[in-house]
Amino acid sequence: MPAVLLSLLVAVLFAAAPTASARTEAVPTATLTEVTDFGTNPSNLQMYLYVPGNVTAHPAVVVAVHYCTGSGPAMYNGTEWARLADTYGFVVVYPSVTRSSKCFDVSSPQALKRGGGSDPVGIKSMIDWTVRTYSADTARIYATGISSGAMMTNVLLGDYPDVFAAGAAFSGVPFGCFATTDGSEWNSACSGGTVTHTPQQWGDLVRAAYPGYTGTRPRMQVWHGTADDVLRYPNFGEEIKQWTNVLGVSQTPAATDTPVSGWTRTRYGATGDRAPVEAISLQGVGHNLYTTGMAARALTFFGLDGSGPAPQPQPGACKVTATTNAWSTGLTASLTITNTGTTAINGWQLSFTLPTGQTITNGWGATYAPSSGAVTGTNATYNGTIAPNASIGIGYQANHAGNSAAPGSFTLNGKTCTAS
Repeated sequence: MPAVLLSLLVAVLFAAAPTASARTEAVPTATLTEVTDFGTNPSNLQMYLYVPGNVTAHPAVVVAVHYCTGSGPAMYNGTEWARLADTYGFVVVYPSVTRSSKCFDVSSPQALKRGGGSDPVGIKSMIDWTVRTYSADTARIYATGISSGAMMTNVLLGDYPDVFAAGAAFSGVPFGCFATTDGSEWNSACSGGTVTHTPQQWGDLVRAAYPGYTGTRPRMQVWHGTADDVLRYPNFGEEIKQWTNVLGVSQTPAATDTPVSGWTRTRYGATGDRAPVEAISLQGVGHNLYTTGMAARALTFFGLDGSGPAPQPQPGACKVTATTNAWSTGLTASLTITNTGTTAINGWQLSFTLPTGQTITNGWGATYAPSSGAVTGTNATYNGTIAPNASIGIGYQANHAGNSAAPGSFTLNGKTCTAS
């Protein structure tokens, strides 16, 4: 596999890291520490851990996966994840490859199957060790990576959808795109951007990694530069096709904006910071796109820069009943959200489109944005959990220009609800 080293990180000096014993015990805080004998590890990965001095009770866990020729210590030194952990109290796991290429296995049949072996199994063991040691919050485990690590982020979310809440992949390719059967780590067709599938076909590759799984699927954020000459730009569109299909949301963006000059951000399935799929395209930027500040944006997508876990796509069904009470130029709308699934919904975003001419002026039970057009209502602090078969009521007041009808369709955390 060609050596791909980010220019940002070329000059990084690898910090010497103390080693934790084989016993399941806490490591020193505020320093990078190697953990040994952490569990099943078929490909001889190394595990490095960063625990901030202010680690929270039941912390979130971020797995930060390095690029080719990199290492766990390089990711620690060259990205902001440890500094963000100091601010927000989560734990960072830095897997480190020992094979000569220093690239993660994202191509073998073993790597592309839950529990199949190779690197994903070792990384899962690192997560299990961290959860046991720190009583970590299993609902707030995230993966992120750069280049080879971005490809591994796609693989981890496919192999272990029940483990991860979300991922952020910087300059990667879809799950299964790099698949080979001859032992090669490199797939030239995929890297060249010539592997294309329908959304259903891409989604089926992910679903085949864990056959029969019907639970929550992790949200995905993808980043790519239009001038990437290592993992070419068409892979960005293929990732979007794959993860919108996996999460069951439309390929048509719910929102498009330009958060930074030269960036185009599209969100799918919802309009807020925690949409099921978020994609950021960087005009004229090459493979080495990662820069300071991007991790903080991924953290926002994860939901770790605020209080509590991010809203997640839910496997269960939902129903929304909507009624309006109108007068000459105004109306009130009452919405009843019912969880018709079998698992609790912990954190939600309800998306709908207001009829033309309607503008929300105030609301209750949720925060609504924007005030017209495609609107997303985000739960209040007191009603974020909806138990199976339970209902909650929310509503809003709006002006109208003649059409006082209620919205006709709704999605809850990216899943289409029955409307009545």
